Order: sequence, then structure tokens, then C-alpha cells
Amino acid sequence: MNVVVCIKRVPATDTRVRVAADGRSLDSQGVEFVLNPYDEFALEEGLRLRERAGSGEVLVLALGPAEAQKELRSALALGADRALLLKDDAPRDGFAIASSLAAALKGRPLDLLLFGKQAVDSDGAQVGPMTATLLGLPCVTEVVKVEVVEGKRIVAEREVEGGREVVEAPLPCALTAQKGLNEPRYASLKGIMAAKKKTIEEVSPSPMESRLGVLEMTLPPPRPPGRIVGKGAEAVPDLVRLLREEAKVL
Repeated sequence: MNVVVCIKRVPATDTRVRVAADGRSLDSQGVEFVLNPYDEFALEEGLRLRERAGSGEVLVLALGPAEAQKELRSALALGADRALLLKDDAPRDGFAIASSLAAALKGRPLDLLLFGKQAVDSDGAQVGPMTATLLGLPCVTEVVKVEVVEGKRIVAEREVEGGREVVEAPLPCALTAQKGLNEPRYASLKGIMAAKKKTIEEVSPSPMESRLGVLEMTLPPPRPPGRIVGKGAEAVPDLVRLLREEAKVL
């Protein structure tokens, strides 16, 4: 089974972000970048599906700066077979990213195209479905369980409000992974050493003008400090009064 997993380099979720001097981007100075957490589930599922099939390969694909090699190298250490970096420093909106990914994947043999359900920096949840649409592939989003049947189709469960929905789609198709799909593995020492010897292919992505841009970026106002209104049951009347008169939530 040939699986392509698209990954993204994002700031760690515990990063204290600062707005850059241009007022439209984040200051990357001192920021730790990691593999997008939702992409970890996509990668793990791709590795498992290849292992169950007993043949094929897992290709990891990223669009980003040269520094994104670190995240690609991490994916190789976990067991991916090959890595491809669409090297580009320019900011792109979701459609421009999807267009570049689709152009790079067009004509490549694949059975499954996997994404995380969203990137934790932009939270757009757009790139996976748009890339699939541009490639003419069916797409199932927010998948929490997937099974390949007879090597010809998949049966997937996806989260919907109040429950789960079972979807069937023919191969090839695209999936976006939700938390709970699996438990991502840790890289072994053998995998880390093997990853150092693997080559990351670098190509220039197709030029694509973004249709959306950030006009201004500001941090939220600081939260007021908390207050202790008392202890035990005696504090309840004051607490209710403050919630009604000051917080205005009652």
C-alpha cells in the first residue's frame, strides 16, 4: 500500500507567542517548532496500514522552509520510507498550500493521502479537503477509525456532533486524522540512526498567489487577576452576587 502523509511544521502548543514587528506575523525568535500534533495521528495510521498490508511505502511530504527538514527527519525516524520537502519560505493561505501539494502529488502512485484534521497554528482545517478535491479524490474528515477492505475501499468512522458516522469510500482516497484514531509510537534508536542515512528530496513548489492575507495580528488583552471571595458555604451568596452583577453570566 502506497501512503502519502502531508505534515506541517508548527510552533509548539506551549509556546508564548509574540507578534513580529510587521504586526502581521509571529515572531519566530526563540520559538520551538514541532510536528503538528494531529499529523502525528495521520503518520501513525499510515505506518500501521503499510505494516498490515505487508508491502508498499510511506512518503511524508511537507511544504515549508529548510528548517522543516527536522520534522521530516522525525517522521523518517518513526518509520516513513521517503521524505519530500517543497521548500518555500513565503506565507501561503490554505488554497495556495493545497494547490502546491496537489501539483506535487499529481501523477504519483498513491492509495491513501493522509492529513491531520487541522494545523494547530492556523486551525483552518482546509488543506486536506482542498488538496483531495484538486486531485479528484474522495475525502473523509475527522476520522477516528479506519479499515481497508480487500485493498479496494476503506470503511471509516468520523466524529459528528453527538456521535459517529460510518463512511465507505473507494481507494484511492484522502483522510484527515482526529485525536483518538491511534496512539502514536515513539522513535526507536534504530529508527533514529536509520533516518540519518535517508535522503530528503527537496523541490521548489509551483508558484501560487495567496487569495487571503493577514491584515493585522494582535494578542488578546490580559486577563484580570482572580479573586477569592471567601471559603465554604458562607461565600456562596457573595459569589452568586458577583457572577450576576459584575461578570453578568447569571
